[in-house]
Amino acid sequence: MSDHPATVIPAHTLEDIAEVNATGLTPVVFIHGLWLLPSSWDRWAEVFKAAGYAPITPGWPDDPETVEEAKAHPEVFANKTVGQVADHYAEVIGKLDKKPAVVGHSFGGLLAMIVAGRALSAATVAIDAAPFRGVLPLPISALRAASAALSNPSNRHKAVPLTYEQFRYAFANAVSEEEAHQLYDTYCVPAPGAPLFQAAAANLNPWTEVKVDTENPYRGPLLIVSGEKDHTVPPAISDAAYKQQLKNPGTTEFAEIPGRGHSLTIDNGWLEVAQTSLAFVERFTER
Repeated sequence: MSDHPATVIPAHTLEDIAEVNATGLTPVVFIHGLWLLPSSWDRWAEVFKAAGYAPITPGWPDDPETVEEAKAHPEVFANKTVGQVADHYAEVIGKLDKKPAVVGHSFGGLLAMIVAGRALSAATVAIDAAPFRGVLPLPISALRAASAALSNPSNRHKAVPLTYEQFRYAFANAVSEEEAHQLYDTYCVPAPGAPLFQAAAANLNPWTEVKVDTENPYRGPLLIVSGEKDHTVPPAISDAAYKQQLKNPGTTEFAEIPGRGHSLTIDNGWLEVAQTSLAFVERFTER
């Protein structure tokens, strides 16, 4: 555990937790990554609900509820660190009556693996997950995608927006120009710079918060999903994370989704990724 002060769980999330607990069903916690909001999971939540689960999409600390609000007040994202956000999700999960499945994308995939390493998850799906300490490949495309933040050291303490061109390269390289614009307008919000700096230095810093307990025997089953054409988290990163996680006695599986970029959870092919994730969760959890 880190030494971060406890974050405040917002009232609407506490209401969601109460609703999930009232169903008696297995919860599924969805964790978003940088430059997105919890609403990016709305369609996924419907799919999992229809399959008999109780989905919940809690935000990072201080997440605005809408994209418009996020664009109007980008400063609320600044200075969020990986350890602080991981502790926040651990606190949310601690209020659930049943151990949940956890599904995360990008930095949300990293957070999903962190909470699984704390034995808080019944089954975990990490989709195009940001790298953790011990994951060594640094493909050029990943560095270019992260350069929106890393190019300026002062961004560590700021909220960093993406231009459309940066979003097109980092997220939407595998969809049409028209769809890329639509995704940018619908989903893209500023994000804290700090996690990108933490991830970039993780292998140089023994005390980094960007670390995963890959060997905890209570981690539970884990599926790592990789988009074949992802620039931000290329398959080499996902494959290296998979090899680290194979040290765990639990089930560890890998799925590559052909032809897909980092926007695979929100673009026109989202349902294929959702169904791949759901099929894995269904194998290891009760409804």
